[in-house]
Amino acid sequence: MFDGYDSCSEDTSSSSSSDESEEEVAPLPSSLPIIKNNGQVYTYPDGKSGMATCEMCGMVGVRDAFYSKTKRFCSVSCSRSYSSNSKKASILARLQGKPPTKKAKVLQKQPLVAKLAAYAQYQATLQNQAKTKAAVPVEGFSWGHYINSNSFTAAPVTCFKHAPMGSCWGDIAEGVRVEVPNTDCSLPTKVFWIAGIVKLAGYNALLRYEGFENDSSLDFWCNICGSDIHPVGWCATSGKPLVPPRTIQHKYTNWKAFLVKRLTGAKTLPPDFSQKVSESMQYPFKTSMRVEVVDKTHLCRTRVAVVDSVVGGRLRLVYEESEDKTDDFWCHMYSPLIHHIGWSRSIGHRFKRSDITKKQDGHFDAPPHLFMKVKEVDAAGEWFKEGMKLEAIDPLNLSAICVATIRKVLADGYLMIGIDGSEAADGSDWFCYHATSPSIFPVGFCEINMIELTPPRGYAKLPFKWFDYLRETDSIAAPVKLFNKEVPNHGFHVGMKLEAVDLMEPRLVCVATVTRIIHRLLRIHFDGWEDEYDQWVDCESPDLYPVGWCQLTGYQLQPPAPQSSRESQSSSSKQKKKAKSQQYKGHKKMTSLQLKEELLDGEEYSFLQGTSDQESNGSASYYIKQEP
Repeated sequence: MFDGYDSCSEDTSSSSSSDESEEEVAPLPSSLPIIKNNGQVYTYPDGKSGMATCEMCGMVGVRDAFYSKTKRFCSVSCSRSYSSNSKKASILARLQGKPPTKKAKVLQKQPLVAKLAAYAQYQATLQNQAKTKAAVPVEGFSWGHYINSNSFTAAPVTCFKHAPMGSCWGDIAEGVRVEVPNTDCSLPTKVFWIAGIVKLAGYNALLRYEGFENDSSLDFWCNICGSDIHPVGWCATSGKPLVPPRTIQHKYTNWKAFLVKRLTGAKTLPPDFSQKVSESMQYPFKTSMRVEVVDKTHLCRTRVAVVDSVVGGRLRLVYEESEDKTDDFWCHMYSPLIHHIGWSRSIGHRFKRSDITKKQDGHFDAPPHLFMKVKEVDAAGEWFKEGMKLEAIDPLNLSAICVATIRKVLADGYLMIGIDGSEAADGSDWFCYHATSPSIFPVGFCEINMIELTPPRGYAKLPFKWFDYLRETDSIAAPVKLFNKEVPNHGFHVGMKLEAVDLMEPRLVCVATVTRIIHRLLRIHFDGWEDEYDQWVDCESPDLYPVGWCQLTGYQLQPPAPQSSRESQSSSSKQKKKAKSQQYKGHKKMTSLQLKEELLDGEEYSFLQGTSDQESNGSASYYIKQEP
């Protein structure tokens, strides 16, 4: 048992100035910090010594290995650079007519004390958030046990740019060291020890205490973004003790020397990791904001709704006319289903006027810049026209891609689309997709990618052939070049686990698996449910989240259906899912077309060769090429 690393024991006043400054803080390196000893071998010193942080480059290392008597720099070059910057600051002050200070502040460098103070403040903020947003436990379900017992892999956090830390996850991977609470200890106070990441599954990491080598008996899962996970060196700055686990306390007599040997050259979390986590969980949408959102009872129109709550970027919207606040709708703040007030009028979309003549007290319109922007399109030349045929994901049955028709062309690239054979006479089940939407496809997309296409309801001429159908309906196919062909390098692979929204009941986030990948299109299967309830989702959908997202944000996770209920799914699960589909007041459409193995034959069209279930994440030729 011994004290933690003393990273801030040195007086850092030489790097600060009594004058106030508006200089910006130098950006932190993008890669994870490396714990090093500058190529020399040192025993762990006694007393107050320990690890230190270079005041020039921010590198963490053994304090005895640092340069100069004060041990403020990791190398001679950092010391000289620091000194040079100090001189530059002094010269600049004189040129500006300011009296030179005794200790000029380093240009673009923040004092270490200020950094530690800011770090401590963000730690406190994160702990407060953890208290207010406690993880919601799921009785009988553990992601760690589920993944370990089945050897599953999870989609990495970097696949979800809209999720917390999705765009700044960095190099966090197996082998990274962190400081965590030591649960194998009989002391009455909370103590810590160093652990390494053995396996990573989304936000969740399987950790092993340092010193256990190949012994996995005390391995444990935790959320790497949790308030109890810290970079190596945090205990020193916070005055927390590092205590080896009781199980292995007898293995070494000099634990300090052991740690120096094991940690030298290892990677740890960035010093501002908790700050980034906190910042990435700040959401611009606030309660009482008014928005326009799709009317779940009539997809063809929008209604005004008010933000009732915000959880992890997901919004619970209550329709403005709902007096008891039970008529609600869940969606992510980046969902294409929500828009600013006035959007419907600006593009010519149908809108249900509210009976409420004026805003209620405290309600205010959400600023337009908060909403997800769509790509600009040029509709001046060849463009979509009413009556053109295409293939589209059915919003009332997201497991199906159906034969569809453009029913109306709106402004700014928006289209009203109807599913052939299932449309209401008044067009109340038309739905709005943008021209760049990844949910609409050119004629033949399903055929070339070996996806089952759902033909119009009641269409008797099976197997369905587009050429015959176009002739029979005297229709033309929408030009291929008008569709979105971009395929991002998304990083998903078949078999990866994740947490996904059941879009037929969008308040539910469930345990799910990627079962097919068609370029940017993902087939999402809800674990424990039948395949008929799978959903086609875009790889950049804001309704997909990393493993551990629910725990991080305090959202309720729906576990897989238990084994006992799977045998009776033909009755019970169908009833359950049928009730969920009533969210949209629509009925599931039965699919009858079987997968075809032959290419379409005809004189007017030819196909480009493509592949099915591609995982290359790159663009490929999978559309039909129309020939004159």
